[in-house]
Amino acid sequence: MSHTVSNSDTRLYRRNNFFDQILGETNRALEVLGRSVRASRPNPAGKEVSEISVDEARHAAGLMRVNHVGEICAQALYRSQAMLCKDPQATDVLLQAAQEEVDHLAWCDDRLRELESRPSVFNPLWYAGSFALGLLASRAGVPYNLGFMAETERQVEEHLESHLESLPVNDHRSRRIVEKMRDDEIEHRRTAENHGAVGLPPPVKTLMRMMSKVMTTTAYRL
Repeated sequence: MSHTVSNSDTRLYRRNNFFDQILGETNRALEVLGRSVRASRPNPAGKEVSEISVDEARHAAGLMRVNHVGEICAQALYRSQAMLCKDPQATDVLLQAAQEEVDHLAWCDDRLRELESRPSVFNPLWYAGSFALGLLASRAGVPYNLGFMAETERQVEEHLESHLESLPVNDHRSRRIVEKMRDDEIEHRRTAENHGAVGLPPPVKTLMRMMSKVMTTTAYRL
């Protein structure tokens, strides 16, 4: 016996799918903010012990807290963009990058624990703001969606390079984590570009840098 799906049934099915997505993203946010996510790859820090002073450890913790915040934002940005993206290939690019950012998040959190420090107290705010920004960016279409990802990764690369210059010379554990993160971010940017990312308008890039400056300055201490 055949069954014809009415328009009202279809609309209900779609609403349920979106509701399921919201529940899934809420659960992911709780995992990220609750420090319960686990890396799928080994921590690049390895087993070597880093001998650093108390002041050096405090500085390293501040930088790793900034990196941790960056990964918090990346999770929210890419997953919210993927929610509304209509292109399957672009969605896969965003979700793959988000998955690898989970590794970065876990590695930074591991290092913060080793340094007897903590993540930023403003992480819920960073996550919520980035999620909203990702939803907004997704409305611009796939080329700009991927362009936003590419520019985000480009600016993160710059931050990580500056951290490699600033980290204590003997803090090999933090350095190895940051180096691997930088390499992954470069790959994410190239992947976005290869899938059709377009350059963002200069005012948007400037605004992104300004927002990043506020975030990193605050996260270093709080």
